[in-house]
Amino acid sequence: MVKPNQRKMNRKLKWIIITLVSIIGLALAGYAMIIYFGSQIVDEDALILAQTTTIETADGEVIAELYQENRDYIPLDEIPKHVQDAYIAIEDRRFYEHAGIDIKSVTRAVYKDIIAMSKVEGASTITQQLVKNLFLYNDKTWTRKAKEAAAAIYLERKLSKEEILELYLNEIYFGHGIYGIEKAANFYFSKHASELSIGEGALLAGMAKAPNGYSPINHPEKALERRNIVLAAMEHAGMISIETKQAEQGKTLGLQLEEAANTPWIDSYLDLVIKEAQEKSQLPIEQLRRGGYRIIVGMEDDVQQTAYEMFTKDDYFPGNTSGAEGAFVMMDQDTGKIIAAIGGRDYTFGDLNRVTVNRQPGSTFKPLAVYGPALMQEGTFTPYSLLPDEKAVNGNYPVANVDDTYQKVVSMYDSLVTSKNVPAVWLLDRIGIPYAKSYLEKLDMHIEDEDLAIALGGLYEGVTPLNLVEAYRTFAKEGNFIKAYTIEEIYDYNDTRIYKHKSEEKEVFTPQVAWDMTEMLRKAVESMPEAAGTYSKALAGKTGTTQHPLVENEVKDAWFVGYTPEYVMAAWTGYDESDADHYLTGGSIYPTRFIQDILTEIDKLHPLAEKFEKPDTVEALAEPVRIAPVTNVQANYVWGGISLVQGKISWDPLDDERAIYRIYEERDGIDKRIAEVEGESEYMIEHALFKHKKYYVVTYDPFTKLESERSETVILN
Repeated sequence: MVKPNQRKMNRKLKWIIITLVSIIGLALAGYAMIIYFGSQIVDEDALILAQTTTIETADGEVIAELYQENRDYIPLDEIPKHVQDAYIAIEDRRFYEHAGIDIKSVTRAVYKDIIAMSKVEGASTITQQLVKNLFLYNDKTWTRKAKEAAAAIYLERKLSKEEILELYLNEIYFGHGIYGIEKAANFYFSKHASELSIGEGALLAGMAKAPNGYSPINHPEKALERRNIVLAAMEHAGMISIETKQAEQGKTLGLQLEEAANTPWIDSYLDLVIKEAQEKSQLPIEQLRRGGYRIIVGMEDDVQQTAYEMFTKDDYFPGNTSGAEGAFVMMDQDTGKIIAAIGGRDYTFGDLNRVTVNRQPGSTFKPLAVYGPALMQEGTFTPYSLLPDEKAVNGNYPVANVDDTYQKVVSMYDSLVTSKNVPAVWLLDRIGIPYAKSYLEKLDMHIEDEDLAIALGGLYEGVTPLNLVEAYRTFAKEGNFIKAYTIEEIYDYNDTRIYKHKSEEKEVFTPQVAWDMTEMLRKAVESMPEAAGTYSKALAGKTGTTQHPLVENEVKDAWFVGYTPEYVMAAWTGYDESDADHYLTGGSIYPTRFIQDILTEIDKLHPLAEKFEKPDTVEALAEPVRIAPVTNVQANYVWGGISLVQGKISWDPLDDERAIYRIYEERDGIDKRIAEVEGESEYMIEHALFKHKKYYVVTYDPFTKLESERSETVILN
């Protein structure tokens, strides 16, 4: 039988056990609640810190940065131990001992808060600071502190101490728009975080409490004092010796501020890069500004800067008032990468990028909409085909040449070189607008126009400089079309490649047509006046102007689109809004000179090709013989020949040694052609003595089958 005392003891023990279990249960429940509430506060996505995206050239030069917070994330093992120690010494000496909150510090802070009857002292650990910066507002309230503690405890369970410290050192703000230890080292000392000295690390650690208040730039005395406090804390914690502390405290701040980049010439190109990243890689600007991507682009910095500087010169922009604008784009002929792009004069990021603005292309459209497609009708048209050149009305479309002069007929070659309007419109009417537009579609130019104005670039919406560069590339590259691009590769914040550009070519014109167009466009440039530029190496291209709609005989748009064996480029000048008060006072000679001048500058940087190399698979295209009336025709007798005396017809030869001369005997009815000689300036006639016959000479072009007007008539007496 159990004694009363024993029963009493058992009941007491039972209640003790129940109480202990309850306490433990409540503690566990409370802890679980803390963990739960902490998990609700911690946003997993926020643990991936916003990082700076860099735009780099192929050789690794960083040309621009995009960021929401200017940060370069680095792993903890790249941050020196003495830098880590500096933060722990001044911010959270028991960092490696607590589980998110420091009870001793909390007790001290609570005591002071109670005495003051308000929240006056913080006791935040590094983990709590990280939580506050990532997930909470920076207000001093008991509610916020409770949330901070719960989230800190949860975070300590989720991450290791090393992971927490790494996040903290990469997240922390250092003033002047700088986030993270790596960017801070770059900005204040022009070095990597891995190269920071003890004193430099202490200076940066001291800024954690008040980055603006302890800025070594704005408040050097306070920053120096704070640095020395950190060094003393490190020595007190046994992290450095007293000798090291004293040596470091005796040093100056030692700032080596990173030189601020001022690269306005990049903005136009950067605009194209961001748009391309959004279109091709589905990376919106917000993601680019926080994703820490590395974007490799095709820009050539020296060419881009040269173009930008040239755009500051008024000489290339002949407007009747200030504000004449321009656009320029240059593409690598082989790959399609854009190596330079200028969207306007004094362009800043976010402005209208005129590289991608539609304009009426004027005569630059003739090769694309008329001559190229016509030559694709093999057996119907060749560069030597004769086209009507008389002022006329084609359908309901009246057309005249710019100089209002006409030759009755002209070869396609000469029509293109001299930019005649009448033959171009006639030819478009002949091949058909739907047929011509089918080639424009292949060139990725989708126009709604359905009239003959297409031949002269008189489009309703127009095309962009970038469109024209892509299209002209077909002539430069054996008839193959390729889309222009800026981005070569994109790497994510782990340096994993997530995008690589792949070019896809498609044939639009045959290699023969492309070569024929190149030869004609080369001659078009060669025939330009010296005022259009003096670039002496290989260049083919076409000018274009459009008539101002409100001001008679003045220019609205002026163009040059052309290519070398290396590059394809387009330049446009004009006004954004062409009202009666804004017009160009000069034409296409100005963008042409701009192109020739920039090629001259590029040639100084790296020599460009002297000539276009004909592909082995195509036939050469000879320039038409420039036929002209033969002058100074004379008839004489000379000794020699079978008949002892011969008749001699002589004349002054043309400069073109390929010229063929036809000698005619004048007769009643149909004159008789008695001879045809090439490159000669005389012809001998046997048995001509005392016959008193009349002769004349013409020049003949074997390519176009045209004869010149007849020379004066001579008589052998």
